[in-house]
Parts: sequence; C-alpha cells; structure tokens
Amino acid sequence: MLVHGILQRMEADARARPLATVGVLLMDDDGHVLIVEPLHDARWEVPGGPVDQGETPQQACSRQIREQLGLELPLGRLLVVEWAKQVAEERVVFVFDGGTLTDDLFDAVELPPQELESWACMPPEELFVMLAPEVTRRVDAALDARAAGQTWYLENGARVVPPAP
Repeated sequence: MLVHGILQRMEADARARPLATVGVLLMDDDGHVLIVEPLHDARWEVPGGPVDQGETPQQACSRQIREQLGLELPLGRLLVVEWAKQVAEERVVFVFDGGTLTDDLFDAVELPPQELESWACMPPEELFVMLAPEVTRRVDAALDARAAGQTWYLENGARVVPPAP
C-alpha cells in the first residue's frame, strides 16, 4: 500500500490490547466485603472500573473510590492481578486492598445517582449470590491473598502458581 509516497506493508496486528480495569477490596469490622449495585447491570460489583489513558492502575483505583463512594482513602497493596478473557475482549484487572472502613467512613459514602443504586457489606461466603461468577472468584482470591500477605496472579479466575525452583 502506498501512503504519502511511502510504501507500507499492512500486516494483521496480533498484539493483545486488553482493557485495564481496577477494583478495590473494602471491608467492615466484621470481615464483610463492600459491594455496589450498578444501575446498568443486574449483578453487583466491587467498587472500581476502567483505567483512563495516562493513569496508573493505582491512580485509577483512587479515582474510582472517589467517584463511586465519595471517599478519599489511602490504598493498600496490590492483592490480585488477573488476565481475564471476556466474551469479546481481554482485560487486565488490578485489585487493591482498601482496608477496613470505620463507621464514620460508611456514613460518609455518597453514591453517584446516575451510576449506582446502592451498596451493601456481605459476608464473603454469600458473595456468589450477588456477584457474577468471575467477580466472585476474583474477590475470593483477593481475600486469600490479603490473608496470606501476598499478591496473586490469576488467569481467568484461576491462580497461577510458579513451579518451585
């Protein structure tokens, strides 16, 4: 193909271009996980969303907490990185530890009415009722990684453990 006097070879581009998204694991004093009810979906989610261009995952997570919950929170460590193949796209999901919220912070939660209907704190063993299966697996892994003091890598919901040396 000739473009502006320069011959260019057109080749299929097979490089992955996954959507980068973030989520935050927020807990109450009883060990329940904070989840939010979006207006656009029947399934609940953990707070989070896409990483904007020019933003790091950590910056995106802080922004999503601010936009979705109206809170300014210090983020803890990275708990999970997941390569997730969706029906029409691939995603890289970063889940950060948001810590345990105090009653004062729960009282300060302000949801964006155009995006979220409500929020709740659910026991981990009941999350599968409210969350999509892939989100439940990711949250379960984040809880386990948090308890182990580690960061875990997942592929499509399954933990990938490197072989022992």
